[in-house]
Amino acid sequence: MCLICGWIYEEAKGYPEDGIPAGTSWEEVPASWLCPECGAGKQDFEMVQI
Repeated sequence: MCLICGWIYEEAKGYPEDGIPAGTSWEEVPASWLCPECGAGKQDFEMVQI
């Protein structure tokens, strides 16, 4: 979950709009990837259980 805006990355869905296919684990998301809602870097995300 993005600590800046609250957007949640779901591994099961991925983010195909940004070239991240469904099933991509958070660890496999490139370090250069940015939050699609607010532009925060991957370092501004924290793992949450939903």
